Parts: sequence; C-alpha cells; structure tokens
Amino acid sequence: MKKNARVLGVDMVKFSKPGTNEPYEVMAAKAVKGALTDAGIEYREVEQAFAGYVYGDSTCGQRALYDIGMTGIPIINVNNNCSSGSSALFMARQAVESGEVECALAFGFEEMKPGPWEVFGKIAHHHSAG
Repeated sequence: MKKNARVLGVDMVKFSKPGTNEPYEVMAAKAVKGALTDAGIEYREVEQAFAGYVYGDSTCGQRALYDIGMTGIPIINVNNNCSSGSSALFMARQAVESGEVECALAFGFEEMKPGPWEVFGKIAHHHSAG
C-alpha cells in the first residue's frame, strides 16, 4: 500500500561566491544537521540518503555525511545537472511512499570553484561596452 511522504525538516546555508565558501562537506553537514533539528529527529533514524550535486566526485554524498555519522545506510549520489536536488527529493519521496523506508534524507550541495564566472563576467562586460 502506498504511503504518504512528508517533509519533516528543512535547512540551508548562506550562498557565497565561488572561492569564498566553506568546503562542500562542511556546508552540507551544517544544512543536514539543521534539517534534522528542524524535523526533531536524530540522524540514526534516517534509513536512506540521497545527495544531489553536479560538480564533485562520485562519492561526495558519502563524504558530506561522514562527519554526521557512519550508520551504514545506503547513500545514493544523484547527478542530474540543474535538477539534481529535485531528483534527490523525488527519490527520497519514492523510497518512503513505496514502504521501503520510514525515513529518508534528501540533501543537495555545490562547491563551485572560481573561474568560469570570472570569464563570463569579462565577456558580458566586453559586449555591454561595445
């Protein structure tokens, strides 16, 4: 029988310019801890986690949760370009509604490096000046 999934807690960290932000695992851990606090649950109650990101290695989700706890849950990395976060949320909802788990975590993060934005800014400035 299909269950209804509910979002119990949310949190986020402040956006900052590439190169001025904390490492992704620090930002993700802060947001996840905040969401767990908001939900009133502990990390040990999470049975599966879905990590959405674009720029990173294949195990960034595991690294992001490493400092929160090593509980042995499956951590699925979702890389679906701009829809990575919503895909992670969809998969967490699907895990709960199917009855596979009672509690799933969906979270997303990104740590962009300086570079492309600087080039883009110079191109945009050049075109607007001419």
